[in-house]
Amino acid sequence: MKINTKNFGQIEIEEKDILNFPSGMLAFEDQKEFIIIENKDSENPFHYLQSLNDSNLAFVIIDPFIFKKDYDINIPDSVVENLEINIPEDVKLYTIVTVPKNLKEMTANLSGPIVINTRNNKGAQVVLDNSQYSTRYPIFKKESEAI
Repeated sequence: MKINTKNFGQIEIEEKDILNFPSGMLAFEDQKEFIIIENKDSENPFHYLQSLNDSNLAFVIIDPFIFKKDYDINIPDSVVENLEINIPEDVKLYTIVTVPKNLKEMTANLSGPIVINTRNNKGAQVVLDNSQYSTRYPIFKKESEAI
C-alpha cells in the first residue's frame, strides 16, 4: 500500500504496520490511522508518527527511555482496557518531540506519552493524571542523560 507524506513523499507501507488510534490523537481526534516511519540511521533515535489520512500531519517521536532512563508511568486502567493490553511486554511507549530552530532546545512531552499495544497495533495518546513530568522536558537536559 502506498501513502503520501509531506516529509518523505510517496512511501510503501505494509498494512500489518498500520496503527489504529480509536480516539485519535490529542487535538487530532479525527485522525485514527498512523504509521511509524523509523529513521534508517541507527544513530538517530527520532522517528515519525505519520497520519495515513493527512499527508501533512506527522509527529516527531522518540522512545523516552533513551534520554530519561528512570521514566516511570502508570497507564490508566481505562487505556489498558481500550487497547486490550494483557502483558507489559506488549507495550511500546513514545513521546512527541518539539523541534525548535535550535536543536539543542528540543523537548519531549513526557506527561502525554503515546502508548502502543504491539500485539494488536492499537494506540492512544495518554494524559497522565497528576504527572510529575513536563510537557516540555529538555531532551538534552544533562550530559549524563543526553542522547
